[in-house]
Formats: sequence, C-alpha cells, structure tokens
Amino acid sequence: MKYWINSSDADFEVMLSMYTSKHYHWSLFVGHLALEKLFKALYAKSHPQKPDAPFIHNLIILAQKCNIQLDDDMFDKLTVINTFNIATRYADAKNDFYARCTKEYAQEQINNIKEIREWLKEKLTQEQ
Repeated sequence: MKYWINSSDADFEVMLSMYTSKHYHWSLFVGHLALEKLFKALYAKSHPQKPDAPFIHNLIILAQKCNIQLDDDMFDKLTVINTFNIATRYADAKNDFYARCTKEYAQEQINNIKEIREWLKEKLTQEQ
C-alpha cells in the first residue's frame, strides 16, 4: 500500500510540473497514473490477504474492485480521466486529445484530479 501511495505522490508532482511547462496532454496522462495508483493502494488495503493490485488501468473498474460506490458526478469525472490513459498511447486518438488539451481544459481536469485524489487519500486513512 505504501509503495502505491508514494508512487502516486511522485506522479502528482510530475503532473503539476508538466502542466507548468505547458505539456498539458502529458500532465493529464500522469494525473491518471496518480489516481490509478491511489486506487491500487486502496485495493491493497481492502484485500490484505491478496494485496497485489490487478493489472487494470480503468479507474472505474478499480473503484468497483475496491467496493467503492461512485456517485454520478464522480463516475462522470473518472470516465473523462480514463480517456487520458488511452489518448496518449494510441496514435489515432492523440490528435483529438492534443487539440482538446488547452491550458484551460487541462486546469479544469487537474482540479478534478486534485479533488478525487483528496477523496481517495481520505478513504486510505479511514478504518475498514
């Protein structure tokens, strides 16, 4: 669990640095990674007998595997953030994603990532 949290914290700082250096698309990709790793920390916490996180990048599926109920707003935000993982990896999706990644769009999504990150960190500190 500690590995995932520390790795997520490092990725969060990289996300902010990428945003500052105007690499908005990479910033959002790394923001996805930061959330993915917190979900994997929650998975390790909620599955102490088998804490190895699944090889899944979909944040909604990870939430389900952690038995986390998502409200509509959180589901919608995670659905958008999931696209950042795909959009930077595959050539046919890159052009659309790069065009969408303005400074304003990236800032809006980073705000969502920060909100979800705080929510996940709170869940990590709660008793089971």
